[in-house]
Amino acid sequence: MELPGPEGEKQASVEPRPGGRLPSWWCLVFFLCFYGFLAQIRPGESFITPYLLGPDKNFTQKQVTNEITPVLSYSYLAVLAPIFLLTDYLRYTPVLLLQGLSYVSVWLLLLFGSTVLHMQLMEFFFSITMAARIAYSSYIFALVPPARYQRVAGYSRAAVLLGVFTSSVLGQLLVTMGRVPFSTLNYVSLAFLLFSLVLTLFLKRPQRSLFFNRSAPAACELDPMRPGGGPAVARAARRDSVLARLLGELARALRLPQLRLWSLWWVFNSAGYYLVVYYVHILWNVVHPTADSSRVYNGGADAASTLLGAITSFSAGFVKIRWALWAKLVIAVVTAAQAGLVFLMYSTSSIWLCYGAFVLFRGAYQFLVPIATFQIASSLSQELRALAFGVNTFLATVLKTVITAIVSDRRGLGLPVPSQFLVYSVYFLVLFVAYFSAAVLAGLRHFRQGRHQPLALAQELRSPAHEKAGQALSAQAGAPGDGARASRERCQLPETRA
Repeated sequence: MELPGPEGEKQASVEPRPGGRLPSWWCLVFFLCFYGFLAQIRPGESFITPYLLGPDKNFTQKQVTNEITPVLSYSYLAVLAPIFLLTDYLRYTPVLLLQGLSYVSVWLLLLFGSTVLHMQLMEFFFSITMAARIAYSSYIFALVPPARYQRVAGYSRAAVLLGVFTSSVLGQLLVTMGRVPFSTLNYVSLAFLLFSLVLTLFLKRPQRSLFFNRSAPAACELDPMRPGGGPAVARAARRDSVLARLLGELARALRLPQLRLWSLWWVFNSAGYYLVVYYVHILWNVVHPTADSSRVYNGGADAASTLLGAITSFSAGFVKIRWALWAKLVIAVVTAAQAGLVFLMYSTSSIWLCYGAFVLFRGAYQFLVPIATFQIASSLSQELRALAFGVNTFLATVLKTVITAIVSDRRGLGLPVPSQFLVYSVYFLVLFVAYFSAAVLAGLRHFRQGRHQPLALAQELRSPAHEKAGQALSAQAGAPGDGARASRERCQLPETRA
């Protein structure tokens, strides 16, 4: 879907050109990637849970599980939509500054806070940092020409993954080999965060963004004749209605079966995935309680899961199957593996098996993320892509918050962490049954109707590996609008969750 008429043409006409400004453009990209890398260097993050449960803070496991951690889901739901809109309205850099200030607040509270209320406030600030990640992932698209979107998206994501990996390895080395206490590790994290906060002051603020700071189309000659009107009023009305119009376009786009399927996957599987990620560090402390901090290997597990996630994300681009036919079955198989791995984490008494199951669980999820990203984005304009991912993330957050309130919160069931992981394994098992049933029904319907010929390109959303071939076929066909669609498909938003 494209922006209609003159509005789309006007937006296309104001895109920056690479000619003559390439050196400064590359400097901006390099600086942003360096900032993205450095902002992830928080070596104490993998050890927050043992730090809270250890002698430094001496909170009980029940307090951390049922009173402190649930606040993260509640506050993330509360701040997600406002920060999503403020990111666009304020043009990225103020929200990145807010993220940096929130990170500093998190570690100040970790170091100097002493009550449950302090830790709940820490989780609130941490939710702001999570919601503000959209500012980094979308900021780079306001700096570069559309032809470079895919490449710079890869650069920015690689910088983040490399930063997370480096941070986890550094933290593990300091704890295991350097025998650095967790409190000192948090001071090191605070120092890195203060430096990255200073870097945000040097980020260039773009002049345009997706929704609020758009170049308005030329005023219609009849605008001054409209009651109470004028070019300024007309432009304001168009700006105010852009979100409503895009929401309507997104609702119509959901008629596409593959778009609907992958959006549902994004909502349901992301909710379960992040619940596991939030509570797995507490589970590790249950499986392997130890007073010797040098024998805590959380950083190594996080580093290995990040590395495997990067490998599976990369390999997903080379999977060559007919997604319109096999997508449900692939999702079902991956979800079944996730259910089994979560159950293994629940049932095992070996910390190494628990670590390994989490690494594989995270890698399985990251394998489907780029596929879902492409399937959702392949037939949407740049504005609709951002909106679609925002809506999907918001719905996943709502579902995650509901589950947290029922399962984790002390005002709900208040289950201990092992029992929660049993619930999460059943959750993924239910999703597997739903996906597998849908796959069987789709396969029976396909073979009953004898549709052995390849699906039309207009009906099948393809894997990233098929993108170039599809564009070549579209160019040869010469159908109206194919060129616009091909240029639109080259723009992709990265998956921003680490």
